[in-house]
Amino acid sequence: MTLQLFSALVLFAFVSSITPGPNNLMLLASGANFGFRRTIPHMLGISLGHAVMVSIVGIGLVEIFDRVPQTYSILAIASAIYLLWLAWKIAHAAEPGKGRESGTPMTFLQAALFQWVNPKAWYMALTAITLYAADRTLAGVITVALVFACVNLPSVSTWALLGQQIRRILTNPTRLRVFNWTMALLLIASLVPVLLP
Repeated sequence: MTLQLFSALVLFAFVSSITPGPNNLMLLASGANFGFRRTIPHMLGISLGHAVMVSIVGIGLVEIFDRVPQTYSILAIASAIYLLWLAWKIAHAAEPGKGRESGTPMTFLQAALFQWVNPKAWYMALTAITLYAADRTLAGVITVALVFACVNLPSVSTWALLGQQIRRILTNPTRLRVFNWTMALLLIASLVPVLLP
């Protein structure tokens, strides 16, 4: 991989990792409801789970999408259903005032597995493999996966940190409820590009 292509890959990984999407909105909500430290497994699950996903996509899963285009539609429908369920969970995330003590943030494994139904994660993985590991050699696929793992973690961490800072103004039960409902609606809004391409 040339230095120019590698630089473009790093930039793509950064922009696609730091911009709003299901992962980042959930991290923002988790940081606000549970704090940064309790959200660390969630962040690690996203970064490592996505790197594994990129690797598997690059090693051969992208071939299935190329040969059976209907798999894109099936994935979009399954992802939409799951994200609607998650939005409902965020909107009803613990009783205001009790959420921080009694609720539980997403675990490492849950966050890693979530990548498989996250439309933005699929877009990132398929685009990265197609553009930056077009020859699909093992070295190329691993490079793309490692770049995403290294760039993604600090990017998504900023969202959890922002959520923790927002937490200071969410001490009022009404504000916490409004925040959780807003995050749920934004998560649903992130489905628009998937459902209406």
